[in-house]
Amino acid sequence: MYNCLNKFSKFVSPALLATILAAIISGILLFVPPIHGLADNGDFYRSILSNGIYRLPTSYSQYSDFVITKFGIMQYFNENNVSVLSSQTIFIQLALLLNKLFYSRTIFDIRFMGLVYYLFYLGGIYLLTNAFVHPYRKVKSYVMGLLIVFIFADSAYTLYFNSFFAEPGMFILMLYLCASIISLARNVYSRRWPMTFLFFISTILLITNKQQNAPLALSFGVVALGIMFLPHFKARRMATALGIILVLMSGVGIYKSIGSEIVGANTFQTFSHGTLLETSDPTKKVERGGVDGQFALMRNENYYSKNYATLDPGSKYVKKHLMDKTGFAWIVRYYAGNLKQFNNLLDVAAKDVTAVQPRAVGNFVRNSGHKPGEQVKYFTAYSSLMGAFFPGKYAFDCLLAVGFIAVYSVGFYLDIKAKRYMGILRFFLIFGLMTVVVFVPIVSIVGDGDADLAKHLFLVPVSLNMSLLMFISDLINHTLWNTEGDEASE
Repeated sequence: MYNCLNKFSKFVSPALLATILAAIISGILLFVPPIHGLADNGDFYRSILSNGIYRLPTSYSQYSDFVITKFGIMQYFNENNVSVLSSQTIFIQLALLLNKLFYSRTIFDIRFMGLVYYLFYLGGIYLLTNAFVHPYRKVKSYVMGLLIVFIFADSAYTLYFNSFFAEPGMFILMLYLCASIISLARNVYSRRWPMTFLFFISTILLITNKQQNAPLALSFGVVALGIMFLPHFKARRMATALGIILVLMSGVGIYKSIGSEIVGANTFQTFSHGTLLETSDPTKKVERGGVDGQFALMRNENYYSKNYATLDPGSKYVKKHLMDKTGFAWIVRYYAGNLKQFNNLLDVAAKDVTAVQPRAVGNFVRNSGHKPGEQVKYFTAYSSLMGAFFPGKYAFDCLLAVGFIAVYSVGFYLDIKAKRYMGILRFFLIFGLMTVVVFVPIVSIVGDGDADLAKHLFLVPVSLNMSLLMFISDLINHTLWNTEGDEASE
């Protein structure tokens, strides 16, 4: 058995094994007919119109129930302005280029979108696994590789690839961001500048991928501070400081780019899906805040309503009597005076932390023999387990974050004393990831209520899973507090 493992390890590293398995598992899901993905919940237009893609006319609804595989490519001047500034455009334009080269210049196949994400994803899986297992090729290294596949090849994540949602780009960029920091911490590569460059590029693209990601500039700015502690790095500390400034500026820039329509939609849904929820008497509460109690009838309504709405959210009446009165400051004052309600909403968010796979849209194509809105069960064991057993309490998430930070602060202290850097970089990464876990639910509730909450919380389970993998890796390598490693003991 030992000899077989030695022979196998000479040809297939843990990172290569994890990449091959992830490629097979996700490749079957995305590209083997009938393909799978995510249906449109109404958000695709923000990405496709500004990139010269449009819906083909059909006799049936193209929303929510089934995955749409074919779209049109505009053959004339695109009069649609870029309504949403996003680094997602890079991925979409690459997919368009491949589509035009190998398929059609007039029809876009969603599988080219999936292919672009798929290729970047496999690179991220390889780098992440290599960072976690370096420099070993032992049984525990292969176990670690299998665990990474079990968690991050889950279909709840990879279903996003065949869609125009922004989440797949965020997921992939998180893989690269974390892989680069862990590689620097474990000295995986002889030169540090490529991983440093990869970290800053991935971080900036992640922050600018979606306008709701603007606050993440602070979280990942903290992660970047760890790079300043690398030894023999004086000449590049100025460049690192510049990188941190660019990360913060990207957050400010993407926030400033939010259009008035999106601000209006978020303001409305914060009211209808936030302040009116988790309370038995919303009318009196909003009246105390100076808002006409009749607007309590708009409870749970969306700005872009699929059915009839009580009032048109875009009307001048609603703007004057509701929107102009319920801005960010009003929301903060309201929740400050209704802390129990706010805590209940945070618990609602905590229940959605593990709901990576959106429940409101189908995963199958039309005429595949599946019901409208049906969900994929293929390779979803990890997300199903997390959904079944992970406590849906915000207080638990906060305690978990404090626990991770406390555990890694010991390694941070010991490595500061010993003038080592692995524990320092790990601590700043864990600290940054835990700020995502703690603060993203708050930002989501304040910014949009519980509307599309699972999607808004997408990076929370990614951050938790990444921290869990790091913890397991450090346990099996005996490097949790002693970053010199366990090689001597073996």
